[in-house]
Amino acid sequence: MTLLNISPWEIGIIVLALLLLFGGKKIPELMHGMGKGIKSFKDGMNGKDEEPNKTEKKDE
Repeated sequence: MTLLNISPWEIGIIVLALLLLFGGKKIPELMHGMGKGIKSFKDGMNGKDEEPNKTEKKDE
């Protein structure tokens, strides 16, 4: 699979550079944030609200 004609060697070099720059503990946090951003973007494109409609329960 070629994504923008990037070879496996180039992907490996990019991953190695990211490890050197951010360290192993920071990368999962970055990926989590990026995933949340992508999900938010997709939800916005589909017209979904960020928060579902909440109904208040009345005490009887």
